[in-house]
Amino acid sequence: MTPGHGSTVDGVLRRSARRTPARVAVEYRDRTWTYEELDDAVSRAAGVLLAQGLGPGDRVGAYGHNSDAYLIAFLACARAGLVHVPVNQNLTGDDLAYLVRQSGSALVLTDPDLAARLPDGTPALALRDTDDALLARLAGAAPYDGPEPRSEDLVQLLYTSGTTALPKGAMMTHRALVHEYLSAITALDLSAGDRPVHALPLYHSAQMHVFLLPYLAVGATNVILDAPDGERLLDLIEQGRADSLFAPPTVWIGLAGRPDFAERDLGGLRKAYYGASIMPVPVLERLRARLPELAFYNCFGQSEIGPLATVLAPDEHRGRMDSCGRPVLFVDARVVDEDGKEVPDGTPGEIVYRSPQLCEGYWDKPEETAEAFRGGWFHSGDLAVRDADGYFTIVDRVKDVINSGGVLVASRQVEDALYTHGAVAEVAVVGLPDEKWIEAITAVVVPRGEVTEQELIAHAREGVPAFKAPKRGLFVDALPRNASGKILKRELRDRVA
Repeated sequence: MTPGHGSTVDGVLRRSARRTPARVAVEYRDRTWTYEELDDAVSRAAGVLLAQGLGPGDRVGAYGHNSDAYLIAFLACARAGLVHVPVNQNLTGDDLAYLVRQSGSALVLTDPDLAARLPDGTPALALRDTDDALLARLAGAAPYDGPEPRSEDLVQLLYTSGTTALPKGAMMTHRALVHEYLSAITALDLSAGDRPVHALPLYHSAQMHVFLLPYLAVGATNVILDAPDGERLLDLIEQGRADSLFAPPTVWIGLAGRPDFAERDLGGLRKAYYGASIMPVPVLERLRARLPELAFYNCFGQSEIGPLATVLAPDEHRGRMDSCGRPVLFVDARVVDEDGKEVPDGTPGEIVYRSPQLCEGYWDKPEETAEAFRGGWFHSGDLAVRDADGYFTIVDRVKDVINSGGVLVASRQVEDALYTHGAVAEVAVVGLPDEKWIEAITAVVVPRGEVTEQELIAHAREGVPAFKAPKRGLFVDALPRNASGKILKRELRDRVA
């Protein structure tokens, strides 16, 4: 490929810096970065990384909390031709060692409070310490001015959430992510005048690649938070410093459940994005009733596609709030049966994709790659239904469908029925081994009031046919989730079996 085409992740920032150099790009705690300053910091950080003896294609782990340093380090890896490996900062022990080992990371960038968790002998470099180590080193570093990476080069190993098996590293190229950024900008109506706040972990693909990088591409001012703190989020909205927020359902549920949620002046919030896991329809209805002028967008996808695949826009919610929308600009999707043949509209099947946003496969896993891309389409593992107007509705994960007495039951429908009960704060429905039913439909509930198992089962029967109602109900203090808010049903089944 002829160099200089600029279809690279770091090129997104470079163009914005040339277009609006003095505009504030990022605010983090008490620091601000203009686009020109951020672009310069990325070039200097690229030089710092290469000074560690790294070369093009080397993998660099990123094991840190949200910060401006985390963002700069990711973009610096992209500019230097390195492959960034974001690591969940909650991982420890064997799970952490697996990602470091499987990715072959030559260096891990980490925060000091996390460094001791790394496997013995892991080469590490501080992202920041009390003196913001990486940031402090930038002032004396020479800006990198070497060759630009090519659009087809790998830029990130984006590990799957591992809800059903060991995580796999989706090999993302610059070209794939740049296509995904454009899809996000067009489908989500992102503009330079928005004031987005980024509170979800930046190692997670949704926050980084659906929102932060696309917003940098259009030239917006971005506020990065350490974590999705409800008090801080509502303060920023009231102060007029945030008018755009992405959060998984678990965070929206938490915000809606705050005692002051009904009293706060939230009129300045214009765009509300949800995704990363399925939003219960009853929860969405409560949010829309409280904020009727707020534009809600449902974002759906998975790591392997960058991760945005479909969007349900605000004007599309009426009458189809359980839908995840239609495919975005660069995504082609269809629903197929077990043999890979497209099924008629209205028939459940697996949703499969073709797209330039897709990964190149899984790092060092040729068999899993061949299985996922069989037939020339990427198999998502999601059970979906497409309607005549092209809208998709996710029924369940293929592996989470419950076989109850020989009848297949999707957990989502049962969960939505239970969410209409006032004493249900959160619920996950799973199938547990049962001699009579093969799998007994079981509701695992986080209660917020007094309720019995029998009351919940009776309530569910009002919303779903009797054969779909839970056979059992269990109560827990919390549901196991990953950092994006996705319920880990495999872990939940093991825990309550």
